[in-house]
Amino acid sequence: MVLRRGRRRRQQRFTYSAWDGTQADYEMTADDLFRQMTDDLAYHGDPNAALRNLLQNGFDEDGERMQGLREMLDRLRERREQLLESGDVGGVFADIAEKLREIVDTERDNVNAQAEYSAGGDDPEQAARDAAVAAERNMALDMLPPDLPGQVRSLSNYDFTSKNAQQQFDELLDDLRSQLMQQAVDGMSDAMDNMSPEDMARMKDMLADLNEMLDQRANGQEPDFEQFMDKHGDFFPENPQTLDELLEAMAQRMAAAQAMLNSMSPEQRAQLQELSDQLLGDVDLQFQMSQLGNNLQSMFPDMNWEQSYDTQGADPLNFGEAMDLMNDLGDLDQIEQMLRGTSNPGALAEIDFERAGELLGEDTAQSMERMAQFTKMLEDAGLINNKEGALELTPRALRMLGQNVLDDLYSKLSADRLGRHNVAVSGIGHERNFETKPYEFGDPFTLNIERTVRNAIQRAGGGVPVDLTPDDFEVERTERTTRTSTVLMLDLSLSMPMRDNFVPAKKVALALESLISGQYPQDYLGIVTFSEVAREVAARDLAELSWDYVYGTNMQHGFQLARRMLARESGTKQILMVTDGEPTAHINSMGRPEFNYPPTQETIDLTLKDVNKCTRENIRINVFMLDATPYLTSFIEQITKMNGGRAFFTDNQNVGDFVLVDFVEQKRKLIRRAG
Repeated sequence: MVLRRGRRRRQQRFTYSAWDGTQADYEMTADDLFRQMTDDLAYHGDPNAALRNLLQNGFDEDGERMQGLREMLDRLRERREQLLESGDVGGVFADIAEKLREIVDTERDNVNAQAEYSAGGDDPEQAARDAAVAAERNMALDMLPPDLPGQVRSLSNYDFTSKNAQQQFDELLDDLRSQLMQQAVDGMSDAMDNMSPEDMARMKDMLADLNEMLDQRANGQEPDFEQFMDKHGDFFPENPQTLDELLEAMAQRMAAAQAMLNSMSPEQRAQLQELSDQLLGDVDLQFQMSQLGNNLQSMFPDMNWEQSYDTQGADPLNFGEAMDLMNDLGDLDQIEQMLRGTSNPGALAEIDFERAGELLGEDTAQSMERMAQFTKMLEDAGLINNKEGALELTPRALRMLGQNVLDDLYSKLSADRLGRHNVAVSGIGHERNFETKPYEFGDPFTLNIERTVRNAIQRAGGGVPVDLTPDDFEVERTERTTRTSTVLMLDLSLSMPMRDNFVPAKKVALALESLISGQYPQDYLGIVTFSEVAREVAARDLAELSWDYVYGTNMQHGFQLARRMLARESGTKQILMVTDGEPTAHINSMGRPEFNYPPTQETIDLTLKDVNKCTRENIRINVFMLDATPYLTSFIEQITKMNGGRAFFTDNQNVGDFVLVDFVEQKRKLIRRAG
């Protein structure tokens, strides 16, 4: 695999050098990664989809580029073009194509000769049968694939009538098998060029032992791999740790050799023919190699045995260079297959990053390696849980998501517009600020004993008992707190995503929930979504919130739910409504939603009726309009006139600013009035 079991995955390495100011000192954390996922999570709340998006597109973080799959695949295609243009891979068998034609011609001549002989005889029926057989066989020969591997494969399944043609074809197959053996031998031993007869004998022994282990495994026995490596380990510089690793490494080399054969020109095949001819006399070696090749193709059918490459370089490559090129191209194919089939960053861990660095560059390999760790980073940080392969956000992640959205919105606001939003005013409350003041009539009697006793001693002198008078009393100052109960009404009708308003509106909900829970924990925030009908949504479900695939903007039902929720709460009560459309739905007398466009007077009247109920219950309604139409503007003006709330005309780029600023500024006013 480059992805190779036959290649041991490298251990994590560390190198050290003197600091010269140019080295990158940034290391991505799980929080950094999660921040990159914020927009996607705000859209659908699915960490699986958010990670897939990061995986596809990559991102920039602190000046460092994390490549995505698209960039990796672009780099891979560029590298493949470079390799294909680096030289010309030839074929070992310069005369293979010609020999195949001769074999086919010999067979065709024999078939036609038999038909002609029968036609000149005295048996018309036999002549007709032979003519039909001849026509069928000629058609089969005419339909042979144009490529050499395809012809060999087809003729291997063909029942020759000519013994001469059969013999020629068998001899040709022997030649091909011996050359495949030559390629595998070259990969196993660096001393191939100087192999002695004794080395050749040892190789035959190694192949025989290897085939015996495969037979043992096929028969349900466990081969003694350690004994095999003790005896033949010098043939395998990759030092495989298991039999499976060894077999896959050999299959990889054989597939590369086959790809080279598939890609060679006749002239270059002739060069390889000369090398292979040295081994043609050793039948036993051919048999062992042929048996191993057949076993490996059966064991690894997906190893692209029929792959070929259209090399376009001007300079011919020698055998070693051609094999290296085939290995490089084969490894690129496997990396590409892995990248294209990857939907989870963790799957990239199967890639040999060291090999990827050799082929594609260290920056691409580092992006692969870091992305492979993404899922584990988020799990270790407690931001996601892996439940049977599906990733889910944890409560900590939900809190961080809201805070990230809030931070993003705050970062766009100028300091003079918002400033710090945790303004404190001295007065009645419950949060201590550790300051004291002389008691005045009407102050809460939160007596500070230490300062009160000290005042009495300073007034009357030492000694016991200490006599206290009202002038000695000193009370604690407290931060004045006011409670605001808010229901955020979010329009989730189909027009919201169609106009790109959904994600900004959802970010408002995430940010407001984070603001209130973090800075104003005494406040209440409820969330109501509305389209054809309205629904109450828990804060923990905000991340997964999506729009409704229905038409209808049922403000009436939303106001009903909001009033019901606020009836259980205390403090200043308000509704913040974010919408991009006029009311087009209501709940009828049967308790069912009723949709009409354009809006009917009945829908308008029923909606305003619930606005009036909110007004009587001292619930202010502030409306944030996105893409306000003249009709919507006119309707919202009726709401504000009836209710006393305010209307904001904004767009999807600024709605978050408006809602947060308005909430905080109104909070300040309440605190100042309470003071």
